[in-house]
Amino acid sequence: MYPKINEYLYIQVASSDAAEAEVEYRSRIAETEDDAFLIEIPMQESNGHLKRLFMGDELSVYFITEGGIKNYFNTHVLGFKEDVIRMVRIQKPATDSIFKIQRRSFFRVNADLELAVKDSCGKRFLVRTDDIGGGGTSFLVDNQVKLEVGGKLSCWVLVPYRNGSIEHVEFVGEVVRIKTLENGRQLAMLKFVAISDTERQKIIRYCFERQFDFRNR
Repeated sequence: MYPKINEYLYIQVASSDAAEAEVEYRSRIAETEDDAFLIEIPMQESNGHLKRLFMGDELSVYFITEGGIKNYFNTHVLGFKEDVIRMVRIQKPATDSIFKIQRRSFFRVNADLELAVKDSCGKRFLVRTDDIGGGGTSFLVDNQVKLEVGGKLSCWVLVPYRNGSIEHVEFVGEVVRIKTLENGRQLAMLKFVAISDTERQKIIRYCFERQFDFRNR
């Protein structure tokens, strides 16, 4: 299902500048075409600044439907149209490339990311994640590291994006399960118990990009 005329789109512009890549803009669909949306010039809500876009700019976009469900897709700028107002023409995505994410229902993706962990005793160690999502993550650890179900861990994960930028995401996780593997290592599964909406959104964006890349292989 596509967004309709006058519905809002929330946009991030791919940039090698990490700070710029995190800025969220809002726009509104002014017209639709067979293969494109015509949108108003995006505006940064915090300060009212308009974002100048260029042909070929890559955009990460979501729109919100009933029940607060966020619908994500990637697109790019096709051109512009001069009318009463200047509009930006962006590629309409294939319907099967739009991912729906409910506020409290998060999918996970396989992910080999660097995760720094500090346990309740202050011991620190570095591990690699096995998967990650908006609700939690899992990581592999040697059996010398002592973990227990219910234990709280302070974590920082390194999250890379398609545009080359990297974010450090901070959260507190609770160990919900520990599985011993055939090679003797352990797979620890965490759920997030303390994470800001901003930090969670960074992880969801990463998951969306991974899903999008997988669909396009």
